[in-house]
Amino acid sequence: MAEKITAEKRTEFGKGAARRIRREHKIPAVVYGHGNDPIHLSLPGHDTMMALKHGGSNALLELDIEGDTQLALTKQVQVDPIRRVLEHIDFVAVRRGEKVTVDVRIHLVGDAASETLVVAESTIQVEAEATHIPENIEVSIEGAAVGTQIHASDLQLPDGTTLLTDADALIVNVTQQQTAEQLESELAEAEADAGIVHEEGDEAAAAAEGESADGEAAQAADESGEGDSAE
Repeated sequence: MAEKITAEKRTEFGKGAARRIRREHKIPAVVYGHGNDPIHLSLPGHDTMMALKHGGSNALLELDIEGDTQLALTKQVQVDPIRRVLEHIDFVAVRRGEKVTVDVRIHLVGDAASETLVVAESTIQVEAEATHIPENIEVSIEGAAVGTQIHASDLQLPDGTTLLTDADALIVNVTQQQTAEQLESELAEAEADAGIVHEEGDEAAAAAEGESADGEAAQAADESGEGDSAE
């Protein structure tokens, strides 16, 4: 369901204009598509943020642009890395019933068997109607044992959604969880392949230095004790 947002057309461009828009708690945006010239807009900050939060990465908005209605599919959102506020949004103009190509998140449900490691793809690519894009694709891994593999062709897609990712693509792979010893062994192999060598002489020298420092400290303590007894 597209959320309705009232938008205003922009006539000023550039970084300075964008900063002024943000100071007014609004968000600069552009709508592309259908062979039309880009539409430059400013959107209400809070309402737009909540609409994107509800709609997810493929949020569909119904923009009221000075009395004209335009369906817009979210394509790119720029976020300030420090303040975590929305800085700019790119939309693609769509029509009801139109098919669009989007990436949809994989959502794992349940827990695999104990002592397993689950590796999964984050998204798959599908084709769906612009007004019926699934928020995510759920994949159950409840009780999945070592050796379980789920391919793209195994996924249950909503009606009207077509898989575009290669059907043989491995989406979920359940393997044996590695022990600390196995991790250390793999690290040693990786270091050997990279030509990293830990020389025993270096370790022995370090140990000798430690023993020497302990001996000097003990000798100093003995001398200090002798001086006290002499007094």
